Amino acid sequence: MDSINSRIAEELGVRPQQVEAAVALLDEGSTVPFIARYRKEVTGSLDDTQLRHLEERLRYLRELDERRISILASIEEQGKLTPELARDIKLADTKTRLEDLYLPYKQKRRTKGQIALEAGLGELADGLFNDPNLAPETEAARFVDAEKGVADVKAALEGAKYILMERFAEDASLLEKLRNFLKQEATISARVIAGKEEEGAKFRDYFEHDEPLKSMPSHRALAIFRGRNEGILSSALKVGDELPGTMHPCEGMIGQQFGIQNQNRPADKWLGEVVRWTWKVKLYTHLETDLLGELRDGAETEAINVFAHNLHDLLLAAPAGPRATLGLDPACAPAARWRWWMPPASCWTTPPSTPMCRTTSGTRPWAFWLPCAPSTRWT
Repeated sequence: MDSINSRIAEELGVRPQQVEAAVALLDEGSTVPFIARYRKEVTGSLDDTQLRHLEERLRYLRELDERRISILASIEEQGKLTPELARDIKLADTKTRLEDLYLPYKQKRRTKGQIALEAGLGELADGLFNDPNLAPETEAARFVDAEKGVADVKAALEGAKYILMERFAEDASLLEKLRNFLKQEATISARVIAGKEEEGAKFRDYFEHDEPLKSMPSHRALAIFRGRNEGILSSALKVGDELPGTMHPCEGMIGQQFGIQNQNRPADKWLGEVVRWTWKVKLYTHLETDLLGELRDGAETEAINVFAHNLHDLLLAAPAGPRATLGLDPACAPAARWRWWMPPASCWTTPPSTPMCRTTSGTRPWAFWLPCAPSTRWT
């Protein structure tokens, strides 16, 4: 808990004692508006914005720690927890990084790679990966076994390919590099679905729209997501022109990560195919879903903040326009503090008193504000 409080204090630029006091109040069930208004002396005058950020980060970091403990226990139960892995898990500072580290150890349904391992093709995959001078077809012939489901050389090489694909796709370091690269270099490409032009006329600005992921404004991102949800638009992440027959930049990063390069050795072409399939089948969809999800969450948060700011200005505006107004603060009920405001800048406040309002038309009920007409007499 101390580490969480210290981290939040550093993010907010306040003292850890202020965060500790606010956390204690939140844990007792106090709300952010209550703490901001009535517990300033306890929190060192943390304002509403700081407290909301504190509450969000506190929830996130506590969930992160709970997930960290669960992951460590799961991997240790499998007997696969190493000191290096435990250190990386303890240092993970985001849920995404934590799940990337856990990916190779997560219990999942039986995959083609696991089936290939059960058929004894792990040795073939390791042999071709470690020594590209080996001829794939010649090596694969040694592993043909109909009883194990490996009918021919092609089936053996397919199984070895899936083993390496899953191994590459579960590398946490590679996932982090690819994710950071796409955040900086990827473009969101939106296109209209054929035959939906008239139905989706309100989305016409996005019928053929390309924009960098890192600089897309929230309102345009949300518009594309709405168009996609309504079946009008399709969207995809792209890097560069992605011309047919050219290597995708992310394929190059995968090859570099595992030391795979084309030197015209017997297994180089096969390994290059493994890299291409790893990107297209395993990693592209996974990373696209993650990054578009992050974009949507960020865009929604920004939209909420804009609406909140606009509502704040609206609520603080003069309720009846530039007219003389009498208001009351019922916080000290049954007494109340009255305030008379007259444009442009005159304001008087009374000491707490029991509110009683009479007019020429009779008694009026309590109100937070009342515009004063010239014919009204107030007592």
